[in-house]
Amino acid sequence: MTSSPDRYALLKEFARENRKNATLAEQCLWNHLRQREVGELFLRQHVIGDYIVDFVSRHGGLVIEVDGGYHAEPRQQEDDAVREQKLNEMGYHVIRFSNEEVLFDTENVMKQIKEYFQ
Repeated sequence: MTSSPDRYALLKEFARENRKNATLAEQCLWNHLRQREVGELFLRQHVIGDYIVDFVSRHGGLVIEVDGGYHAEPRQQEDDAVREQKLNEMGYHVIRFSNEEVLFDTENVMKQIKEYFQ
């Protein structure tokens, strides 16, 4: 599902910029996902509806978000909850990891992603 036509081009450009300016944690996780270590094809910085998700397995229905520190702010948590609910309504399951989890506990992160597909 894509966004409304008036927003799609803008979101697609934002997604392209996000790919060029990925965080260290996003780069780390992408290095694992793009090699299909979990047996699924993932896309990064992909437009779904009116959102850009960090990673998505469209076939598997999984969205992975890598969250920086600002996601701990109350207002951002509210926004994230609404976003997650909308993605769930579109048929996606959302898993969130902190930057620290991805960078310092990568093995556990990959294990959790693999478990989703089992």
